[in-house]
Amino acid sequence: MIGRLKGIVVHKQPPWLVVDVNGVGYELEAPMSTFYDLPDIGREVSLFTHYAQKEDSVSLYGFLREVERRLFRDVQKVSGIGAKIALAVLSGVSVDEFARMVQSSDVTALTRIPGIGKKTAERMVVELRDRAADFSGGGAVLNANGGPGDPQTEAVIALQQLGYKPAEAVRMAREATAAGDDVGTIIRKALQSALR
Repeated sequence: MIGRLKGIVVHKQPPWLVVDVNGVGYELEAPMSTFYDLPDIGREVSLFTHYAQKEDSVSLYGFLREVERRLFRDVQKVSGIGAKIALAVLSGVSVDEFARMVQSSDVTALTRIPGIGKKTAERMVVELRDRAADFSGGGAVLNANGGPGDPQTEAVIALQQLGYKPAEAVRMAREATAAGDDVGTIIRKALQSALR
């Protein structure tokens, strides 16, 4: 129904935020990937939205990036998966990382996302593999060798292997990445920042 919402952030407490649009407050649920980049309270924000109506409830979900909204919708097309797990996916890993996991049939990594068991992860792989390359909008996420296609994604994987939670690894790598950085530089900068 509503595709885009532009207003002032008046409240944010994960997973909920309230945006004032011309005097009307809209309460939205959002993934942590959106919360990491939200402006401060009192600042303007523009969100992509997803409106869901059920027999007994109405829900509004907000995303800073269209690619996140698209993944949220695609994940819910998998049998047995609803908004709660779709939000957990976006709160646990980046869109590119999720696409990599699905394309490489990495069920073990998918089960590390809260709320996703082995059977759900297997269904995700089967039902989403053909669409995984389109999640980020830019084609395949994997390189010719079947590995991650960019230094930031590789850094996220390395940080996770060092024991950081998926969402934290994504945030650390994103904040540490500058144009032209290789994987080693991103990881080094992320770890140095974590020690401060």
